Amino acid sequence: MMEWSDRHCRLLHRFLTAQARLYTEMVTSPAILFGERERLLGFDVREHPVALQLGGFEPQPLAESARIGEGFGYDEINLNVGCPSDRVKSGRFGACLMQEPSLVADCVAAMRAAVSIPVTVKCRIGVDGQDPEVALRALIASCKAAGAETFIVHARKALLDGMSPKENRDVPPLNYELVAAVKRENPDLTVVLNGGIVTLDQAEAHLQNVDGVMLGRAAYQTPAMLTEVDARFFGGETHTVDSAVEAYVEYIAGKLKEGVPLNAMTRHMLGLFQGRPGARQFRRYLSETATRPGAGIEVLRDALALVMRKQICEV
Repeated sequence: MMEWSDRHCRLLHRFLTAQARLYTEMVTSPAILFGERERLLGFDVREHPVALQLGGFEPQPLAESARIGEGFGYDEINLNVGCPSDRVKSGRFGACLMQEPSLVADCVAAMRAAVSIPVTVKCRIGVDGQDPEVALRALIASCKAAGAETFIVHARKALLDGMSPKENRDVPPLNYELVAAVKRENPDLTVVLNGGIVTLDQAEAHLQNVDGVMLGRAAYQTPAMLTEVDARFFGGETHTVDSAVEAYVEYIAGKLKEGVPLNAMTRHMLGLFQGRPGARQFRRYLSETATRPGAGIEVLRDALALVMRKQICEV
């Protein structure tokens, strides 16, 4: 979800579900150690519970990055060894680390020693020529020995040679049964399933075999589905898109005064009204207008008037 699940996106999603755990984009340890930390790590306190997802392969820099993340207030540090992009492959982090389970375990151990919050692992079931039945179990066994207790498993192999990141999200076949089998073999671990899940009905069915489900593109492209998450899975209340929009408009108005461009925030709203009358006009208007220099809150209100039954309250 790099360049998707930024702080603005996460807060919009938080207005749609109060209890689902949110994850940041993957941030590399060198970026945290040498970059603009507030820009990379800052978040709104309303995002809790929220996890910081790290990328890297060196135990001590990752440990220091985890310590910094804990200092910013994150609830969890997640080590990503599942991203298949060319950039992470060339940097020796992401999915290519599936081939080095002992190194991943060393990273987990160092991070756990540095923080008091949970350190979790997100992975694939294998890469390239690996046998997933062996590779996934080897990674989990190594990291479990290092103290990891939660694994988020994208149930596809990552094909790093000759296949694009986009193809890696769709082409390799899913193997949900392998993830379920790993959970049966490790009842003491928390196993969360990721990959190819596009409806809450599917998520509920998978929860018969695993402890949790992670939604990525489906939640981004059709965020209205999140309004049902609290009531369906946490015994909470059902939210509404309209109430979430009211809260997000107020947030946007404040950020515009700080100099944040309108499009940086409204781009995450484009799928919000999918299926509602006027949704296409809403998307088109925002896409064409919110990117203009100086675009202000009135642009968003005009777009919302195309789909909302009542005007958003003045902020």
